[in-house]
Parts: sequence; C-alpha cells; structure tokens
Amino acid sequence: MTFSRRTNWKPSTNRLTLARQRRGSDALDLTESNPTRAGIDYPIEELSAIFARASRAPYTPDPLGLPSAREALAAHLACSADDLILTASTSEAYAFLFKLLCDPGDEIVTAIPSYPLLEHLSALELTSMRPFALEFHRRWEIDVARVREAMTPRTRAIVVVNPNNPTGSFVGAEEQEALTRLRVPIISDEVFLEYPLENRGSSFVGEDVLTFTLGGLSKSAGLPHYKVGWIRVSGPDRKEAISALELIADNFLSVATPIQVALPDVLQIAPRIRSAIAVRIRRNLDHLRSISVPSVRVLPVEGGWSAVVRVPSTESDEELALRLIETEGVIVHPGYFFDFPSDGYCVVSLLTPPATFDEGVRRLLRTIRT
Repeated sequence: MTFSRRTNWKPSTNRLTLARQRRGSDALDLTESNPTRAGIDYPIEELSAIFARASRAPYTPDPLGLPSAREALAAHLACSADDLILTASTSEAYAFLFKLLCDPGDEIVTAIPSYPLLEHLSALELTSMRPFALEFHRRWEIDVARVREAMTPRTRAIVVVNPNNPTGSFVGAEEQEALTRLRVPIISDEVFLEYPLENRGSSFVGEDVLTFTLGGLSKSAGLPHYKVGWIRVSGPDRKEAISALELIADNFLSVATPIQVALPDVLQIAPRIRSAIAVRIRRNLDHLRSISVPSVRVLPVEGGWSAVVRVPSTESDEELALRLIETEGVIVHPGYFFDFPSDGYCVVSLLTPPATFDEGVRRLLRTIRT
C-alpha cells in the first residue's frame, strides 16, 4: 500500500517518550497544557444547562457559522460579524488558510522558537515552513530583516503567534508595522492573547495588508473539548478572501450546531474560567521566580501559559530531560522541541496544578545543581 506523501513522516518513538512510558503514571508532569485536567474550577452546572438548551436546536448549516454565534463573537472582539468565520479548531483554521493562500510547494514564513504543530499542518497541505529566528535581547523580538531573508518568490504568508508559544513574547506595535510593510498576508495566532503577564499585547488587525487573526475557546475559555475556533479577516481583499473561505468551509461544515447555538452564553461565562486560569499561571510564575538559583534564569514571560527556563549547557537538553524523568520523575519539554538556537533551555507549563508544579520545580533545580 502506498500512501500520499502528506502522511509519509514515519516518526520513530523517541527516547523521551520511551522514558515516560517506563516511568508510568507517578511522574510529575510540568508540561500539562490541558486546562480540563489541571484542576481548574469550571461552572459545570451552568455549562450543562446551556447545552441542554442548545441540543434542541435544528440543523441549519451556515458555512461561515450561524449568524447568532458570529454576532455574539463580533461583540466580544469588537468587529463586524461579516468579518468572521467559525472553524472547529485553530488547527482547522490554519488548514483552511493554507488551502486559501497556497498551492502545493508554496511556502509559509514563521518564527522559531515555536510550537511544532505548524510544521505538521503545513505538510498536510503540501506546503513547507521557512523559519526565521526570534532574537533575544531583553525580550524575544522580531527582526524584520530576518523575516525578509526567509522569504522567497514562493512565500504566500507570514505566520506569527501573538503571544508566542513558548517564549511568551507579544508581537509589538512596531513589529506589526514592520511586518505589514512586507506586503505579504499575515496569519496571527492569538489564542493566548487574553493571558497577559508582564505586558499587554494588542491584536494584529490589518488595514494595509490582508490579515487573518485566529482565536478559539480552547484557550480563551479553557474549553478545548468544545471545538470552536475562529478567523477574523481584515485588510484589502477582505471580501474576496471571506467568499473563498466560505467555499472551503462549505465542503466541511465541521462546527457542530449545539456549540454554535450555545456560543453567546459560553462567551458570557468565559471570563470567569479565564480568570481562574490567569490566577493559576500568575501564581506558578511567581513561585518559579521566587526559588530560582544563580545558574538558572527564568526568561521574560509577557503572556501565555508557558515559561522558558535557561539552564547551564553542561549536557544536551534531551539528556537533561531524560535525567529528570529517570532520576527525579519530572517531565519538562526540552528546548529542541521548539527549535531553540542551542542547548540550555527547558519549557514548563504554568497551568500545572500548584502542588505538582512546586515539587516538580524543586526537583528540577536540585537536578541542575548536581
């Protein structure tokens, strides 16, 4: 049997996965990013009542999303409902946009360090990612010259994550302006935008260049299992882009009716869930910084759910992560997972339940000192 090259990755099981399997369920997982498994208090009864009502709705599909859902979302985002397309997830939003903008063999420019999902999504659309490196000075910054160097005649879009995962750096106003001047469509992934820590970012909404701003309930309401994302379209050729996206979405009709009917009520509840998550990530970041040691540095975190920890480069990041699993029962993300420029980085999730986080960090620092 021959399958398409979209699926021809044949990934081998890596050493970290094998070590986690050997360790079993007693490990302290400092990579937990699922809020429904992180001990966050949810208004379960209210959510249940909302969906009990929504489940009675008839099926009246709209490729862009039900008008009532888009109007409620537009009020939340302070935009027009005509600028919005609902998707089943941010991943699906990327897939729609790659279909819209790219032919097979075309390229997308994006920053590293970054979460590796984009590479897989682009491969499924027969496109490729061309990375440019973020520069760390006092914060992680975008140098537009590096972006320009990564571009080729086949570049069809620039993807930014605002704030970036895992560096937590927002795309600042000057950086947005510089990227806009490149006159290439922008895809701005803003699922973590509503979780500021050291800074407050602004949404990337284009006036001079076609811009697609992504969000979803997965992070903004801590409801990844409700399966709603969205694309906000702005800038020149906006109407043409929305018409084409409507055609793409009409072939899938993937967003379930009950969540669309429930969306206005869910958006009313979302700030309470978001507040509980914000308290958790602030508490864990403060704790992480309070017990750091001279050889370890917690890098600036402007927003999001992750913290990058700079550690001595006495061994590879993979060897450190393996040693933590095998000797301490602690799971962290090694820096190479996100394409950091060198060894000496690990990433922890600030969403981790506090007791697990505190003990895991204590063991992490103990391991680095030994």
